[in-house]
Amino acid sequence: MQLIVRYLLAPLVRLLWRPAVHGAERLPRRGALILAANHRAAVDTAVIALTARRPVAFLGKAEYFVGRGLKGRALSRFLSALGYVPVDRGSARAGLDALHAGRSVLDAGGAFAIYPEGTRSLDGRLHRGHTGVATLALGTGAPVVPVALVGTERVQPVGTRLPRLRRVVVRYGPPLDFSRYDGLESSPAIRRAVTDQIMDAIATLSQQEYVDTYHERPAAA
Repeated sequence: MQLIVRYLLAPLVRLLWRPAVHGAERLPRRGALILAANHRAAVDTAVIALTARRPVAFLGKAEYFVGRGLKGRALSRFLSALGYVPVDRGSARAGLDALHAGRSVLDAGGAFAIYPEGTRSLDGRLHRGHTGVATLALGTGAPVVPVALVGTERVQPVGTRLPRLRRVVVRYGPPLDFSRYDGLESSPAIRRAVTDQIMDAIATLSQQEYVDTYHERPAAA
């Protein structure tokens, strides 16, 4: 399944959506790596998975992996091939479990992608990042590559199920090294400073307006 995704689906996506990819050569081909991206649409994960030059792991809802029947098994295998790691987001330990899953990928020398905003931006602006990305970077020593996704919100606007044919732009920035903070991962001030530096790099790449408040989804009617 992974071979199908990387060698059949990826070229098809590039043919149909013609993504403009900049800076992919900056991604180290080996070793632990964190990709920190802005989040505009549900297709963001697929865009990163199909444009990065190496396999990338992402967090996925655990319920997507337990479906029954042929359809459920096919979805589970497809998501695994894209790099999703199942996490029960409805549990009280969801945040800790997410960090543990990311740490496991990085400790094994893999690449792990995270959206520091925590959820999709519905107003087009880049919002304050949660410090989980800094916890992973400081705890593992992995470099962080900022990623900007531009135009994915036009591919799959909120409320639509099928992607549209719209061109997207993906920009990978230079890796950020935080080894100067070795041993300081327990400091909230350091984690905040590292996260803010990452968000500043994403803002520069995406050219989004940055607002220093966490994004909150509107309450359901």
